[in-house]
Amino acid sequence: MGTVWGALAHLRRGTLQNIMANRPTRALEELTAKKAMEKAAAMALGLFRVCLVVVTAIINHPLLFPRENATVPENEEEIIRQMQAHQEKLQLEQLRLEEEVARLAAEKEALERVAEEGQQQNESRAAWDLWSTLCMILFLVIEVWRQDHQDGPSPECLGTDEDELPGLEGAPLRGLTLPNKATLEHFYEHCIRGATADAARTREFVEGFVDDLLEALRSLCSRDSDMEVEDFIGVDSMYENWQVNKPLLCNLFVPFMPPEPYHFHPELWCSSRSVPLDRQGYGQIKVVRADEDTLSCICGKTKLGEDMLCLLHGKNNVAQPSSEAGDPLCAQDSPYLDTMRVMKWFQTALTRAWHRIAHKYEFDLAFGQLDTPGSLKIRFRSGKFMPFNLIPVIQCDDSDLYFVSHLPRESCLGTSASSTDWLLSFAVYERHFLRMTSKALPEGACHLSCLQIASFLLSKQSCLTGPSGLSNYHLKTALLHLLLARRPADWKAGQLDARLHELLRFLEKSLLEKKLHHFFIGNRKVPEATGLPEAMRRAEPLNLFRPFVLQRSLYRKTVDSFYEMLKNAPALISEYSLHIPSDHSSLPPKAVIL
Repeated sequence: MGTVWGALAHLRRGTLQNIMANRPTRALEELTAKKAMEKAAAMALGLFRVCLVVVTAIINHPLLFPRENATVPENEEEIIRQMQAHQEKLQLEQLRLEEEVARLAAEKEALERVAEEGQQQNESRAAWDLWSTLCMILFLVIEVWRQDHQDGPSPECLGTDEDELPGLEGAPLRGLTLPNKATLEHFYEHCIRGATADAARTREFVEGFVDDLLEALRSLCSRDSDMEVEDFIGVDSMYENWQVNKPLLCNLFVPFMPPEPYHFHPELWCSSRSVPLDRQGYGQIKVVRADEDTLSCICGKTKLGEDMLCLLHGKNNVAQPSSEAGDPLCAQDSPYLDTMRVMKWFQTALTRAWHRIAHKYEFDLAFGQLDTPGSLKIRFRSGKFMPFNLIPVIQCDDSDLYFVSHLPRESCLGTSASSTDWLLSFAVYERHFLRMTSKALPEGACHLSCLQIASFLLSKQSCLTGPSGLSNYHLKTALLHLLLARRPADWKAGQLDARLHELLRFLEKSLLEKKLHHFFIGNRKVPEATGLPEAMRRAEPLNLFRPFVLQRSLYRKTVDSFYEMLKNAPALISEYSLHIPSDHSSLPPKAVIL
C-alpha cells in the first residue's frame, strides 16, 4: 500500500516539472505569431489603401471618362449665380403649373355644372315630353269622339237655326261684316246672273265642236293599234250652273280605252295598307293583256293538275303577269300607264284631228297652256277667243269615278308624286249629288248663289294679291258639306246672306284647323242614292288642307288672303253693283259671241 502511494507521488512531481519547463516556450511562440499577424494585417490595409487611391484616380481622370457639356466653374460666385437663375426658372415653372392646375380645375367645375344642368334639363324635358304625349293622346281621343258623335247631324234632324252646326259657334270672321241681304240679292241678280246668261249657248257651241273633233280623231285611229276614244262628259262649274268667271270655261272628260288585246286594271290607293300620305287620292293603272290577265282567270291563281286544262289558255300558254316594255303608253320598264306619255299622245291625236276638219271652220284652234295638253282655245277672226279643256281620263271599273291625267290650274288639288300616279276624280258624283239635292230644295234655292258669290270674291282677290292655297274646289267642298248638314228649308232664297256668312265661317274654321275633309272619301253620310262605291265610303278620310301642314308660308299667305278677301268684299260688291250695264235681257248674236 505504501509502495503504491509513493509511485503516484513520484509521477505527479515529474509531470509538474515538465509543465513548468515548457510554459515559457509556448508564450514566446504565441507572441511571435501575434506580431506576425498584426504586421500582415497592416500590410494588407496599406495595400488596400494604395489600390483605393489608384482606382479613385483612374475613375476621376478626365481623359478616361470625359464629361460632355460640362464646364468647371472658376469660382463659387458663378456657381451661386447659376443656382439662383435655376431657382428662378423653377419658381416660374411652378407658378405656370399652378395656373394650369387652377384652369383645369375651373374647366372641370364648369363641365360638371353643365352636366348637372343638362341632366336637369333632360329630366324636365322627359317630364314635358310625357305631359305632351298624354295631352296629345287626350286630344286625339276627344277628336275621334267629336268626329264620331258630334259631326253635323243628318238633314232629317237639323233645325232651322244657324248655330246647330258644330264648331261654327262664335266664329267672328275677325269682326268683318258682309253686305246686307238686299245688297247681296241686287248684286247677284244684276251682276252674276246677267254675266253668265250665255253659259248655255257657250256649252252648246263647245259640245258641237268637240263632237266633230273627236269623230275626226276616231277616224284617224286604228282599232288594232291606237287608243279608242269614247264620248265626252261635261263636268265642273259650267255643267253644275255656278260658273261665274269670264271667259266661260267648259271642262270635258274624254274617256279612252286601250286597243285589243289590252285592257286597264286600276289599283286604288285605299286597297293597299301602306300608302304615303301624299299619294292618298291617287291610283295606278296597270296595262295587262287579255290572255295574260291572272286576275280574271283561275289558272293563274291555282295549280292545275296534269289531267286539267284551262279553256282560255293552252297547256303551254299559262297566264303570266305582263312585263313587256312595249305595252302602249306605259312607263319605261313598267306595266303601269304613264301620264306624260298619255298627254303627248293626246296632244298629237288632237292636232291630227284638227288638221283634218280645219277647212270646215272659220276660226283657228290652238293649245292654251303648254303644261296642260287638253287646254284648247278657239280664236275667231274678230280677235275674241273661247277656251275649253279636254281632259283624257280612264274609267275606274264600272263606276262614275275617273282617273285624271292632269287637272286645270285652278283646281289646286296638288300634283302627283310620280308619272304613274293618276288622280281619282269625283266630278261626276259631285254633279249627281248637286242635281239630286237641288230637287229636294225649295224653288229658287240660294246654295249655288252662295257658291257663285264666294267664287267671285276669291277670283277678284286672286287678281289683287295673286293665287293662294284656296281654290274653287275647296269652296264647292265646303258647300257640299253644308248641303248634307242643313235641312232643305234652310236654303230658301231669302236666306242668301245667312248661308253665305255660314259658308265663309265654315271655311275659316277649316283653315284655322288646317282640316277640310274630302266630301266623298271616307264620308259614310253620303246618301246611297248617289251610287258611290262602298270602298270610297269606308276609306280613311282625306284632308284637302294637308299641304298647309307642311307648307307654312303657303298657309300664312292663304289665311292672310282669305281675311283680305272678307275685308274687301263690301267695297268690291258695291263697286261692281254700280257699274252694271242697264240691259241684261238681250244677248248678242252667236257669231259675235264667238
